[in-house]
Amino acid sequence: MPPKIISMSQTASMPAAITQTDFNFPNQKSVYHGKVRDVYNIDDRYLVMVASDRISAFDVILPRPIPHKGQVLNQVATKFLKACIDICPNWFIESPDPQVAIGKNCEPIKIEMVIRGYLSGHAWRVYKSGKRELCGVTLPEGLKESDPLPQPIITPATKADEGHDEDISKEEILNRGIVTAKEWETLERYTRDLFKRGTEMAAERGLILVDTKYEFGKHNGMICLIDEIHTPDSSRYFYAEGYAERQARSEKQKQLSKEFVREWLIANNFQGLEGQVTPELTDAFVETISSRYIELYETLMGKKFQPASYENVMQRIENNVTTALKKLP
Repeated sequence: MPPKIISMSQTASMPAAITQTDFNFPNQKSVYHGKVRDVYNIDDRYLVMVASDRISAFDVILPRPIPHKGQVLNQVATKFLKACIDICPNWFIESPDPQVAIGKNCEPIKIEMVIRGYLSGHAWRVYKSGKRELCGVTLPEGLKESDPLPQPIITPATKADEGHDEDISKEEILNRGIVTAKEWETLERYTRDLFKRGTEMAAERGLILVDTKYEFGKHNGMICLIDEIHTPDSSRYFYAEGYAERQARSEKQKQLSKEFVREWLIANNFQGLEGQVTPELTDAFVETISSRYIELYETLMGKKFQPASYENVMQRIENNVTTALKKLP
């Protein structure tokens, strides 16, 4: 299958977007198309991750890509991976293109380390249903949506190759032998330290890091941070200004994250459940999503977003990646 760019619209106001790539880089052994990223295995030593403009929610890839989303994800993740290298080793080597990261090929650990500082999103939906335990962690009574938790809690999820990720407790992880007790201690320490750093960096930009997820793998026996970090796909942010006032009035928090996409889908009777039909994403809603991703980029990065051109984008990516790979040992 040749590389594809799917135009968002026949009108000039809607730019193109990358829905899927199929490159053949030097020494390439395989390619895996994830929910958002196309991951190329280079000689079992390196991974080339191309951030497409696909968007997923409830573990389902939505039918239309979002212009500039991949660039936002890649550049935000690159910033935070570089900023957190003193906390734990990570997979990242370089970003040779606005939509590409190259790094070490690590063996993934099949859990997502989700950490939450506030009661929001999935945790709030569980709490609102009447449950007071999430992934083996007891939640206190008397909380309302978006309240801060007494302290950040870790609520892991299984990392499914297909279908839905599922909540899992620390005890289940250890009982299944997914990781050892010593490895869990390392994962927990890294997760809490990364969340603390992300919280501090968000606060500098007038944001609250509400919750996020981290993925880890092993490289030469060492646990490393892999994939993305602190992006709008993996994290939820509130605006700090006005947070307390909105909570006092029991109003929805102003946030920068993908949650508004999930809320729109829920309002249109879709949560990725069997038999449900994905609602059509209108041009206006696609444009709104793109604008929100760019807004988060500019808020987090403290600079104006410079969109890369989609003209000859596949050739550009191929050239940039091939040049970068030649320089690696």
